[in-house]
Amino acid sequence: MAKFIEEFKEFAFKGNVVDMAVGVIIGGAFGKIVSSVVGDLIMPLIAAMGGVNVSDLKLELKPGIEATLNEAGEVVTEAVEPVTWNYGAFCQNVIDFFIIAICLFFIIKAIAKASSLRKKKEAEEAAAAPEPEPTKEEILLGEIRDLLKEKK
Repeated sequence: MAKFIEEFKEFAFKGNVVDMAVGVIIGGAFGKIVSSVVGDLIMPLIAAMGGVNVSDLKLELKPGIEATLNEAGEVVTEAVEPVTWNYGAFCQNVIDFFIIAICLFFIIKAIAKASSLRKKKEAEEAAAAPEPEPTKEEILLGEIRDLLKEKK
């Protein structure tokens, strides 16, 4: 049992696992933001232009039954909800997915661009940097080498 606990600690506290957990948490928060952008900003515009709310689209498979009342106002038969196939909710989720994918594409593209600019700047700085002055030890070793060459 102690070996299992030790292996689990080693696995759980590796950098990759912690990084992945942070990514999942941030991804969940990002998903909520994108869902809000789609549901609260984009879809109302589409609905205003076309008059259709995508998430409300559905196909009625079996009609519902309204409750019937007798003269005293008592319920004789209970109401039955209609059976529907809510394909609009699926379409909404597909739209959400594509918007999230597009957002991630642009974010990753911007990160890659920033990374390449940083690497390019570092390469330019490295090329422009003067050669470091040799240390006293290197100068002394060079003189010893030269003296040994002369004796041969």
